[in-house]
Amino acid sequence: MILGVYFPYTQGQILTEIRSFGNMSYKCFETDRLHLRPTGIDDAAFILTLLNTPKWIKYIGKRNVNSKETAIKYIEDRMLSQLHKLGYGNYTIINKETQAKIGTCGLYDREGLEGIDIGYALLPAYEKLGYAYEASLAIRDAAKVDFGINYLRAITTKDNLSSQKLLEKLQFKYSKIINLPNDPEDLMLYDYHHE
Repeated sequence: MILGVYFPYTQGQILTEIRSFGNMSYKCFETDRLHLRPTGIDDAAFILTLLNTPKWIKYIGKRNVNSKETAIKYIEDRMLSQLHKLGYGNYTIINKETQAKIGTCGLYDREGLEGIDIGYALLPAYEKLGYAYEASLAIRDAAKVDFGINYLRAITTKDNLSSQKLLEKLQFKYSKIINLPNDPEDLMLYDYHHE
């Protein structure tokens, strides 16, 4: 359940609210068409579906999330642990008009990557509608305004052309090819500096 009241975002376009887990509260964000709130265990069925879409598996990788129970464990271990530690993490993207959960976007402290990484994924039915850009722009700007992060990174595979185009539209600049620990695949690294 989302708790709290709306507070104006610095740029006037995005609003925040508060989502609570136990005695801790975390910021949520809003754009013209989307709500972005920290992913919780109540999103397990949605996360199970998203992590098993063909593009997630192709571009991000198989996560062995095959049941609601393994989705809950994934959320607790990979999403909520970082949220509780750093105050930001993975956000579920919700369409304001339909209230449908359509994807995720977030800021990640990835092993083997210096700096904070921005990432996003959508269910296939919601691709190519501008939602990834809208959500990522909100999270990119929140990184600086709400979390004091001036430098962001992003990674993508060489064959994920739509992700590369989105990063460039978000003003990320290609840096170099890297490899993450325990992953032999070459990844394209992008950088973004807030002005």
